[in-house]
Amino acid sequence: MFAFDYIIVGGGSAGCVLASRLSENPDTTVALLEAGPEDKSPLISTPLGIIGLMNLPRFNWKFESQPEPYLNNRPQYCPRGKGLGGSSSINAMIYIRGHADDYANWTEEGNSEWTYADLLPYFKKAMHQERGECDWHGTDGPLNVTDAPYRHPVSESFLLATLEAGHKYNPDFNGASQEGMGWYQLTMKDGERCSAARAYLHPVRDRKNLTVITEAQTTRVLFKGRQATGVEVVVDGKMKTLQANREVLLCAGSLQSPQLLMLSGVGDAAELQKHSIPVHHILPGVGKNLQEHSDVVITQRRKKWDTLSFSPVQGVRMLGDFWHYYRNRTGLLAIPPVEVGGFFKSSPEVDRPDIQIQFIPMLTDDHGRNLKIMTGWGYSTHINLLRPKSRGHLALASSDPFDAPEIHLNMMSDPDDMDILVKGLKKLREIYAAKPLQKYAGEEVFPGSSVQSDTEIAEFIRQKAAHVYHPVGTCKMGRGYGSVVDYQLRVHGLERLRVVDASIMPTLVSGNTNAPVIAIAEKAADMIQKSWIQPELALDSEALNQSQIMTEPEGV
Repeated sequence: MFAFDYIIVGGGSAGCVLASRLSENPDTTVALLEAGPEDKSPLISTPLGIIGLMNLPRFNWKFESQPEPYLNNRPQYCPRGKGLGGSSSINAMIYIRGHADDYANWTEEGNSEWTYADLLPYFKKAMHQERGECDWHGTDGPLNVTDAPYRHPVSESFLLATLEAGHKYNPDFNGASQEGMGWYQLTMKDGERCSAARAYLHPVRDRKNLTVITEAQTTRVLFKGRQATGVEVVVDGKMKTLQANREVLLCAGSLQSPQLLMLSGVGDAAELQKHSIPVHHILPGVGKNLQEHSDVVITQRRKKWDTLSFSPVQGVRMLGDFWHYYRNRTGLLAIPPVEVGGFFKSSPEVDRPDIQIQFIPMLTDDHGRNLKIMTGWGYSTHINLLRPKSRGHLALASSDPFDAPEIHLNMMSDPDDMDILVKGLKKLREIYAAKPLQKYAGEEVFPGSSVQSDTEIAEFIRQKAAHVYHPVGTCKMGRGYGSVVDYQLRVHGLERLRVVDASIMPTLVSGNTNAPVIAIAEKAADMIQKSWIQPELALDSEALNQSQIMTEPEGV
């Protein structure tokens, strides 16, 4: 049996942070287990390579949800990063923290020390802001945050159109205010993707106290009574047992951390018994509270051949760009899929932006899997619902750890979500109608000019709505019934087991989730280290007792 002080399950954004920070102490041994491969593919490092990564099973779990009852029973494609860096190796690289008030919602759930003011030092600690240091940004961290090295001319036209339509310009969505339109900052460095693996893991791989094992599928957490003692993991087709002398840290993400808990006998008793999994500890909240940013896309053709396209003409033009990128990491291959966008309120009475838009200078459909439409010329804009009221859940398909989890997003189940998304689409059409885009505007492909009334738009949303790959909430942080971890991310009722990833968010943040997950992991690393320097912090007896009273039936 191999033994380590800390075993980290999942080499994504949170796992890479924890592996780097916890192994800073040379007297501490750390094992990082990742089910996917190394992150050596040029598709990962090249910003525009995301188009290929959306459909490549080697680096993408390519999950599918169950049929969505409020979206015409359509299953939803749920890509998740597979390999070192996790989803930070396949995402759009947008650096967004969310609105400061989002974190106030977390503290209302009984989570002290999780306000935006509490997290700001960790956002700053994590980043190297190329613009320089200020009250909002740091420059000493490993995660490089930069402006796009190249701005597409059609993206510039879109930004001008937003301003003409009445939106204000915002130079920094992570500064004093989130509302407005502008250029997104990106997790890139020198024309390449700066994933969590590149930022946190690559520079420390030679540490003698850090063991990184890729293509290692963790099958369950092992317990001795209430204490997590290690994990079982399959490597090269063989089952191995790893012992954790201090803690097991689950960082497998919002879809797979709760799955692993349930496979280990921790969760809703009925769900476990349905799959003949012995019940070790009852926590009804495991897998519940699933939230996602619902999304719909407006696409419009362009009469001028000046956008990105999979057409033969664009292919010829790109030959020079391949050379420029190979030599200098410049040109079209160095641009991210989304450069420009912003945040606005669906109606004046809303206290903060509830819609985010992301502009792509290319025709897209079906998560980039409709290649036919991408041979044309045009542009697309994602309209994201930032704070959905709809809630879904995650279940097990079987007791086999190699089976995908059963995902029930349940999007649009709350009618208010549909109402806000309809308003967002109508406001985006106002931007499309502005002069900077109208000069070369062609036909509107989706939803099409015939779709005008609120009822027609709502039906279009039911036909085409998707999401933007930000699942959270399935191991909710809090103190009440339905919560899974406490404010120090320790699993209620168990010892030496924490969850550190997006699944602990009680509610979604208003924006992309990668930067918040990295800040969560930075904060978690501090909490973990302090709990072993001060042993009295290692167990919150009040939270433990409360959890047992709420969830533990007699005899379990």
